[in-house]
Amino acid sequence: MSATLETSAGTTEDAPVSYKPPEPTKLKVRRWLRYVVLIALAIVFISPLIFMIVTSFKTRADAASLPPSWWPNPFSTDAYKTVLGAGTDTPVLRWFANSMIAATCHAALVVTTSALAAYALARMEFRGKKIVFGAIIATLFVPPVILIIPNYLIVGQLYWLDTLIAIIVPTAASAFGVFFLRQFFIGLPVELEEAARLDGANRWQVFWKVVLPLSRPALVTLGMLAFLTNYNDFLWPVYVLFSPENQTLPAGLSTLQTANAVRYDLLMAGAVVASVPVLVLYMGAQRFIIEGVSRSGLKG
Repeated sequence: MSATLETSAGTTEDAPVSYKPPEPTKLKVRRWLRYVVLIALAIVFISPLIFMIVTSFKTRADAASLPPSWWPNPFSTDAYKTVLGAGTDTPVLRWFANSMIAATCHAALVVTTSALAAYALARMEFRGKKIVFGAIIATLFVPPVILIIPNYLIVGQLYWLDTLIAIIVPTAASAFGVFFLRQFFIGLPVELEEAARLDGANRWQVFWKVVLPLSRPALVTLGMLAFLTNYNDFLWPVYVLFSPENQTLPAGLSTLQTANAVRYDLLMAGAVVASVPVLVLYMGAQRFIIEGVSRSGLKG
C-alpha cells in the first residue's frame, strides 16, 4: 500500500504507509483470559487485607456477628482507641516499639555477620573453604524448631531471658544470608577489586569501599528479609519473654484472644498497626529487592 506525496518542487512521489494487520481473535481472547486470571488472583490475595481493615473499624458486636459483613455498621474507631491506648494489660504501642527495636538490631547484625563471612567465602582462598561452605549450607536443612531448647538453655545461662537481647542475638548468624551474599559477591567484577589493590588498598578497604557499595541491592534485600523474619516471629518470643511490657507485637497480640475474650475488632486493629511498617518498608525498598534478587544467581 502506498500514498502519493507532493514535494516542495511540485513533483509527487509514492511513500509507503505502515499497515498493521488486525490482531487475530485467538490472541485477543488469550490476552483477556490472562487479565481475568490476574484480576481474580489479585482479588483472592487482597480480600483478606480488605476484610482485616474493614473489621478493625467495626464495633465489638458487629465484628463477631454472623454472617460477617463487608462494611462496618456502624463505623467505629473504638478498637484503635483501645489498641493505641496505654493500657496496663495490652500495651500495644510498647509491643510495637519492642518489635521495631528488636527487628532493626537483628537485621543489622545479620547483614554484618553475613557480609563478612560471605566475602571470605567468595574471594579468599584458605584450606577447608568448601567444607566450611558446605557445613553452612547444611544448616539450612535443620528445622529451627529443634533448636528452641538448646537456645533457651544458652540464653538462660547468659541471663538474657525476658530481654530483647534474647530475640536479637541467637539467630544473628544467618546461613541463608551467607549463601545469598556469597552468590552476589561472586557475580561482581574481580577487576574492580584488583584495580583497588593496585592503588594501594588493603583487603578491608577493598571490602568496605568497593564491594559493599556495589552490593547495596543485596544488602538491602537481606536486611529486609531479616527484619521481617524477626518482626513476624511468634514462637521464640513466647518462650523467652515473660513480662507484658517486654513482649513483641506478634506474641502480645495473641494475648488479646484470652484477655479480651476474642475481641476480633481489637485483633484486626492490632494486625493493621503491625502491617503498616512492613508495607512502608517494602514500598521503600522494592527497587533494591528486585535488583538484589535478580542479580544473586546460583554461580559457583
